[in-house]
Amino acid sequence: MARDIISIQYPVIENSDSAGVLVVTPQTVSIANGITLENAMNCLNNTLFISITNTSSSDCTLTIKNGDKFPNAMLGDLLLTIAKSATTVLQIQDPARFINKDGAIDIDFGTGFAGTIWAIGKKVGL
Repeated sequence: MARDIISIQYPVIENSDSAGVLVVTPQTVSIANGITLENAMNCLNNTLFISITNTSSSDCTLTIKNGDKFPNAMLGDLLLTIAKSATTVLQIQDPARFINKDGAIDIDFGTGFAGTIWAIGKKVGL
């Protein structure tokens, strides 16, 4: 399966301000393809947020696939229910569980899902 690639979006933090500003760009999900969230390993722990808007009329599943880079991938996939007609925001506490050797995270969507996804994070070192 050729996955759709999305990039993590990073807020711009000005030196004169302690707030970050970002206008997000959601990407429409093709459930047949799934999503690869590239460069997810560039985020500090607790700073990766994934937002999923489910526009379908029923609850759907989302699977964050276990990775192949770190030992805690043995915990397996994470299967979540995404509420119908709602936006769900996930905070990934420890992305290492899901990181692949290329630094990406793979996400699959259950039958009937329709909607968008976007991710924001803070780069390591900021």
